[in-house]
Amino acid sequence: MTKKNSRRSFIKRATITGAALGSAPFILTASQDEKILLQRNEQNILYSANNNINIALIGSGIQGIYDTQSALKVNGVKLVAVCDLYTGRLARAKELWGDHLFVTRDYRELLNREDVDAVLIATPDHWHQTIAVAALKAGKHVYCEKPMVQNFSEGREIINAQKQSGKICQIGSQGMSSLGNEKAKELYEDGAIGDIVMLDMYNDRYSAEGAWQYPIPTDADPSTIDFDTFLGNAPKVPFEPTRFFRWRNYREYGTGVAGDLFVHAFSTLNYVISSNGPNRALATGGLRYWKDGRNVPDVSITLYDYPKADSHAPFNAAFRINFIAGSGGGGGFKLIGTEGEMEIGQNSVTVNRSKLNMVPGGYSMISFTEEMQKSIQKEYAEKMNDRKSQLATGKTTWQAPNDYKGAHYDHFNNFFTSIRADKKVIQDPEFGLRAAGAALLANESYYKKQPVNWDPVNMKII
Repeated sequence: MTKKNSRRSFIKRATITGAALGSAPFILTASQDEKILLQRNEQNILYSANNNINIALIGSGIQGIYDTQSALKVNGVKLVAVCDLYTGRLARAKELWGDHLFVTRDYRELLNREDVDAVLIATPDHWHQTIAVAALKAGKHVYCEKPMVQNFSEGREIINAQKQSGKICQIGSQGMSSLGNEKAKELYEDGAIGDIVMLDMYNDRYSAEGAWQYPIPTDADPSTIDFDTFLGNAPKVPFEPTRFFRWRNYREYGTGVAGDLFVHAFSTLNYVISSNGPNRALATGGLRYWKDGRNVPDVSITLYDYPKADSHAPFNAAFRINFIAGSGGGGGFKLIGTEGEMEIGQNSVTVNRSKLNMVPGGYSMISFTEEMQKSIQKEYAEKMNDRKSQLATGKTTWQAPNDYKGAHYDHFNNFFTSIRADKKVIQDPEFGLRAAGAALLANESYYKKQPVNWDPVNMKII
């Protein structure tokens, strides 16, 4: 169906009143608010113990634990081993999941185990590529936390390793498989907001924890932390627990706010509008408050250009992060189109369509005679009456039910279902590189202090 016909289809349904359409695309006439429950039919399959997918966690920090907790909610999944460079986290893993776990500080020991089917990689960003490639070559399925890579050049090796291994590789932007994203994609393709004009994304934070000021354990020393292995290919520096536990604050190990937060937005955006991504970025920002030794900005603003594609018009995107938002924080992700706007969350989607008033008012008419004003207004009114899409106005919210298991569960369910059915995941390495690459453009532009260009199809800097 073409975009034009799709919009007509949406408008036709949007003007229906008095019908209970469930979760189908549907906007009320008149300016009323409507709430509709999102639904998804799921099969609850139970697996025997010898049909489990055995997983191993590599990097049992904050995100690694949350990943594992979500993964274990999926039927037929069992955790058998954990790797981390801090002994306290290995002890914590046994507290959480049992003394039966095999634990180690060397990830290669997990890859050599025959009872491991898949690995969850939740290490600092600068280790993602090395471990993901090694795991795929070892015949393991891989779930790798976002961003897939720390540098643009690392992506191709993961893509090639996945193709050569034939194993499943899912990149972990948790909102990707959510009910919210799923519904937003359907609505966009159905023409709910017309042609996209811009994206507005922001994330404000006002807490030490939100700004990556993570606590450091009192027993952190060279005997409990394998600091040299943590450094990997990064520059060698003396032991410093702050770098280990707050690695996101350093360019050497992380990817700053872009790699941590922009990449989620790019994953959702590219999925919803079926895009390969932007082709240009211009970033600014600075270190405004958290002068704690970090060398990445705590305020970041990046503007992106998206070129015309089969699935969307050319548009602009604005990404803003503030780690010292005195207002208390908050966030938003809004697609703005020619006929409406769509606010997208993991658990809900809201579409708002307002009537475009093209009839000129008193300000612009003051220099014309009364007779000419009437003539102009009549002409504009006739044109407005021909705009059938203006009938479909109002605001509708699609909301996940109270028993919804959440986007994080959905993403792991997609991963494990793909392993069992040998089918494509929602966020494979090519998708992961396009999302990571777009996010990393912000860092490239910020540090170079100039616009940067990107080839979204071939996924490389121009």
